[in-house]
Amino acid sequence: MKILLLANRFPYPPYRGDKLKIFNLAKRMSRDHELHLLTFYQKRDELKYLKDLDMYFKSISTVYQPKWKSVLQCIPAVFSNVPLQLAYFRNAKMHKELSSIIDQVEIDVVHTQHLRMSQYSKDLSLPKVLDLPDAFSLYWKRRKETKRPWYLRIVDSLEISRLVKAEKVIKEYDLSLVCSREDKLYLEKLHKANNLRISLNGVDLHSFNAGEGHDYSLEDRILFTGNMDYAPNVDAVLHFVDQQWAKILEERPNAKLIIAGQRPVSKVQNLADHNISVTGFVPDLSEMYANATVLIAPLRFGAGTQNKVLEAMAMGLPVVCTQVGFEGLEIKEGQGVLMGKTEEEFNSKLLGLLNSEKLRSEVGSQGNRIAVDRFSWDIVAQGLISYLNQARRS
Repeated sequence: MKILLLANRFPYPPYRGDKLKIFNLAKRMSRDHELHLLTFYQKRDELKYLKDLDMYFKSISTVYQPKWKSVLQCIPAVFSNVPLQLAYFRNAKMHKELSSIIDQVEIDVVHTQHLRMSQYSKDLSLPKVLDLPDAFSLYWKRRKETKRPWYLRIVDSLEISRLVKAEKVIKEYDLSLVCSREDKLYLEKLHKANNLRISLNGVDLHSFNAGEGHDYSLEDRILFTGNMDYAPNVDAVLHFVDQQWAKILEERPNAKLIIAGQRPVSKVQNLADHNISVTGFVPDLSEMYANATVLIAPLRFGAGTQNKVLEAMAMGLPVVCTQVGFEGLEIKEGQGVLMGKTEEEFNSKLLGLLNSEKLRSEVGSQGNRIAVDRFSWDIVAQGLISYLNQARRS
């Protein structure tokens, strides 16, 4: 099968969710299928990684879209009906490159990553699948409901109404995919769509391997990971430190919070003290998981599933998370993850794990088994191929 992957970001190095997913899927699908990639790149030095992708793609086409240009495009969009998320990725050359590829290659099916890229593929007559990382309007709805400055909530309100309209494009595709049942049900109800399917997020079990098992005797090392310029991560860690951290230290005065992730904004960097470390970029996150007692994911807004949670589960590291993202895992509480709906409940679950090596072992071991059985990228890639074949038969 000849598959065109239309991606919103250059998928290497695979250090963030959208890059990570395309890279890991391509790595596996290329074994039996001919893949072609069309993608934006934001910085010219990204092209030095073409050699790292050549082995997976028959052809790679790129369109340069520097960040300054994307930001400028959003200014007039504020006064239009176009969502900022789509305006940010608008580029006439992308339309031309897409047409050129289709004219030159007998593409069997087009895989479009993210709602942002639907503006290029929605009118194609080829079999096509839209792969959403989450229900985007649900993400923005939760973002608006979080206590934030008034001017940001105004922008959120405008963006939500526009995204709801833009999301209707899901019905223009043979199939539209989301990574959780929660997102699927939300979009089905909102848009009366019957072509939605679930394609789980995955985890690289080679990179995140529990080996002989996690060391559950490690004490008081609380880990938070993620790209630290990403709004949900920044909000989560700032709120946790401001509202919850002191209560954890009252009972566990030796506890250390490690914030590991690239591009930490100044507000995150300023959290560093004798109990909190901010690492910045970490080449091998598996080492951070291996040396932690518990992973926390105190997100207050978002949708879909969180890569950090899947990676921790694969490493056998117990997790405490908020309700955001938990339902997307479709697991029972205790199967790798404990969930706290309120700050008090979250702290209680976290302290329960910090106080009990036995509980850490029980929760972490269950998470490892589920990650291996359900969230392997090999399994996810097989499912995607099945959906792409289904689109071809539609």
